[in-house]
Amino acid sequence: MFPMSRLARCTAAVMLATSALASSAQTARALPPIAAFFDGSHVVQPTFSPNGKLLATISRAPGKRGGLTVIDLATNQFYTAARFPNADVAHFQWVNNERLMFDTSDQLVSRGKVTYAPGLYAANYDGSKMKQLADRNPGGGVQVAPSSKFDHLLPRTIRMSDDPGAQDSDSAYVINPSFGGSNRVHDTNLLLVDTLNGRSRRVERPDNTDGWLLDRQGQPRLAISIDDAMQTIHYRDPGSDTWRALVTQNVFSSTHGVFQPLAFGPDGTLYVKANNGSDKASVYALDLATGKVREPALITMTDYDFAGKLIMGKDKLLGFRATTDAESTIWLDPAMKALQEEIDKRLDGTVNLVSVPTRPEAPWVLVDTYSDVRPHTIMLYNTETKAFTKVGDAHPGIRPAQMGTQKTISYKARDGLTIPALLTLPPGPKRDHLPLVVLVHGGPYVRGSTWGWHPESQFLASRGYAVLEPSYRGTTGFGEKHYRAGWKQWGLAMQDDIADGAKWAIAQGLVDPKRICIAGASYGGYATLMGLVNDPDLYKCGVEWVGVTDIGLFADGHWSYESDMTDRFRTYGMPELIGDPVKDAARLKATSPLAQAARIKQPLLLAYGGGDMRVPLYHGNQFYAAIKQTNADVEWIVYPDEGHGWSSPQTRFDFWARVEKFLDRNIGSK
Repeated sequence: MFPMSRLARCTAAVMLATSALASSAQTARALPPIAAFFDGSHVVQPTFSPNGKLLATISRAPGKRGGLTVIDLATNQFYTAARFPNADVAHFQWVNNERLMFDTSDQLVSRGKVTYAPGLYAANYDGSKMKQLADRNPGGGVQVAPSSKFDHLLPRTIRMSDDPGAQDSDSAYVINPSFGGSNRVHDTNLLLVDTLNGRSRRVERPDNTDGWLLDRQGQPRLAISIDDAMQTIHYRDPGSDTWRALVTQNVFSSTHGVFQPLAFGPDGTLYVKANNGSDKASVYALDLATGKVREPALITMTDYDFAGKLIMGKDKLLGFRATTDAESTIWLDPAMKALQEEIDKRLDGTVNLVSVPTRPEAPWVLVDTYSDVRPHTIMLYNTETKAFTKVGDAHPGIRPAQMGTQKTISYKARDGLTIPALLTLPPGPKRDHLPLVVLVHGGPYVRGSTWGWHPESQFLASRGYAVLEPSYRGTTGFGEKHYRAGWKQWGLAMQDDIADGAKWAIAQGLVDPKRICIAGASYGGYATLMGLVNDPDLYKCGVEWVGVTDIGLFADGHWSYESDMTDRFRTYGMPELIGDPVKDAARLKATSPLAQAARIKQPLLLAYGGGDMRVPLYHGNQFYAAIKQTNADVEWIVYPDEGHGWSSPQTRFDFWARVEKFLDRNIGSK
């Protein structure tokens, strides 16, 4: 067993190191501009070639198209693998040591205008041997080499697999979903495509396959099928090359079902995440003969479920990347553990995430370094020369002295449940009677933010607001008990947890009880509206975007059209997690913001996307039509081409400028 403690020592060190910077922020003459927070990351997805001799990244600049750039680390020569005048490279992966595969998007337009067929392409690191592999929607307009225009293309539904495979040939696996009625995914096929000539073959699979997992040799080894509420994990025996069922589990019955596959090790060991009778999920090896986890757990954490990934070397498991209150790495390999300590001494006061090539033949490792006041910076570290080389800053316009310090806290809910939270305080010496924004994460059954720099909380802190982000019951990552405590508690105990956080901050003397606003998107938008309903004396205003306004709209189709899990969730998940539309009708109505709209008297900012397919504009239209009858202080915004969240930089700039003015008008310094 490899126990892992929380990162309190690291967090405390960062807080001490940044306190001097924060205290000097009051002398800054100008606030950091909105664009510095919300223009998008300037360095995206830096990834080594398998041998570690080349580094590829998507290079972006404001108003410019994102291109795929490759650096030869020995010569420091830059190559353009792909760049288009009318599209951005969106995602990529290495096929082998020289060749990459990638798709495209349009980062300069709103999400509603983005094609959902991103295309698929391959090229050598220097841009040679460009090949279009999959079709795009008509009008996609990405220009490719003329020789590829008349080739047979894979369907426009093709996408890259999350698992890059062996990366030792010119072939790679891609995902090809097949659609049934109502445009729902019926099966997910796996194709092996030759990236030079575009030829492909389909892998045989069990019925109703929804997901795949490759082994370290790049062979399809697990197929995950779903039938109603039941998930079956199938294993492909190397000897017989046939599929057999390992386990069948109800995906809605617990946090992660019986187990969740993570990765295969170089020796064929399957590592899984499972609760195995405990409150917290840990990492285990799975007995492939019996389908049972092997005791003891390989890694477990006292206060958290395991969340992260396994780091594999050429011939062994090197360690684990895990998320507790922040991100960290637990190295099993002594050499990597020593290297981590060496880098941490050089970069004191930051979280330093070290990544290594899969089959290293060069001395470089990649370091992603950040803190609460410093956005992510990507650097190369040469293990021979001990020299750092900066690759790029995610948000180069951010000055740490203008950022707020953040810490992890916890408080007791009114029924005694411990609620974890993040508290960000604005820069400057004032530490009491601050205006507060309670920022509620979406989901709700997901993990919220972890310690570090985040644009929303830091933007608000830079404007003088304290920001509280509660991990209310139902939030995942804190154990089965915390998760299950949120079942059927929309608008009830989940809502109380959020209010109790604001009351905790008042009791500490941190915030002004007359200047508290609640804000959030999606489920966070729902919680914002219900907060204004339930606690009118606590919250003076609300900011809600793309939020659910009525739980009953789940049942009649006004929810998600993006996933074939939707119908299954309505049938099997919603009655368990949220409520049965028939049996729990009275409770669902009592916790419906739409039904309670007349009770909201506080100022409110509402924003929705006209192309949102997750929480359709219908939610917002219905609620706005109801509340404007009784509340004249409602600002209503529709971004016609946006979806579930703001894709276009211009939309983000406009929205957060409105938020800044709204908050200043209602709880700001006047």
